[in-house]
Amino acid sequence: MSGLRKVVVTPPNFDGAALDYLRAHSCDPVLPAKPEAQHSDEDLRALLSGAEGWIIGPAPHVTRDLVAALPECRVFARRGVGYERLDTDSIKAAGRVAAIATGGNDASVADAAVGLMLAVGRRMREQQNAMLSGDWSIRVSTDLYRKTVGIIGMGRSGRALAQRLKGFETILLAVTPHPNLAWGETQGVAFTDLATLLRDSDYVSIHAPLTPQTRHLIGAAELAAMKPGAILINTARGGLVDDRALLEALRSGHLGGAGLDVYEGEADPEMKPVAQALLALPNVVGMPHSAASTREGLARTNMIIARTVVAVLDRAEAPEGCVIADGR
Repeated sequence: MSGLRKVVVTPPNFDGAALDYLRAHSCDPVLPAKPEAQHSDEDLRALLSGAEGWIIGPAPHVTRDLVAALPECRVFARRGVGYERLDTDSIKAAGRVAAIATGGNDASVADAAVGLMLAVGRRMREQQNAMLSGDWSIRVSTDLYRKTVGIIGMGRSGRALAQRLKGFETILLAVTPHPNLAWGETQGVAFTDLATLLRDSDYVSIHAPLTPQTRHLIGAAELAAMKPGAILINTARGGLVDDRALLEALRSGHLGGAGLDVYEGEADPEMKPVAQALLALPNVVGMPHSAASTREGLARTNMIIARTVVAVLDRAEAPEGCVIADGR
């Protein structure tokens, strides 16, 4: 394998087409024998010794110490979106590149958000569980058709959701730091403030990044401000919603239900019992942070991140989704 550039690939479900792309572009992809989440920092340092690139899944935190321990690694490329697990300041300061697979999974996430809206609104979990116990009585549910849907965050997945919801003839409200008013006018999306969105929406779907500023963006006060009986959907990040406050809002009957793909308990073991309590509620439909993990979505993100790694190693034009160190 002399002359090939070592690229360590730790995420699961990294398909053959993306691996073949790496091999066809002078890379030697190395897949570890055990799952990513089972690797300690010491394991990762040994595995990544001599690697010029690292394709990363959802588990590791790339810290300043880990960056310093991997002097030959030129690109830290996350198969997914969001930089919250990458210390981008340390990566940039070391003259390296941080990257994400921008544009790979927004369609899959938007599809999942619609699915959760329908599943919660139509009480699909409740009805099937009742039928399994022999109770075939009809439980009256609610439409998505012509409802008001508030979208928090209008990045790729938020815009993809808005496109899909037009087919349901919904009234679309949106909150975003930088509204594209011309796009909103053509797509029938009204940009507003968070208080108005929460007050008027029958469904609220979160598509914002998790940052120190957006942590607990939806807390007890925001949940209380939502329309009684409204449904909350979170396919973005655990931590954007105060899960304890959400549990109370659901138990009290103020909210009609929730569709959740992400939880604070993913990153904080102390919050795992709260996630379990949410999942036990009959009006909550949960997924294990799998909204982006369709066969098609994974194939797209795998290829995007493989192309990104090759572009960085070839010193080609920086792909979309990269944070580039000054002077690269």
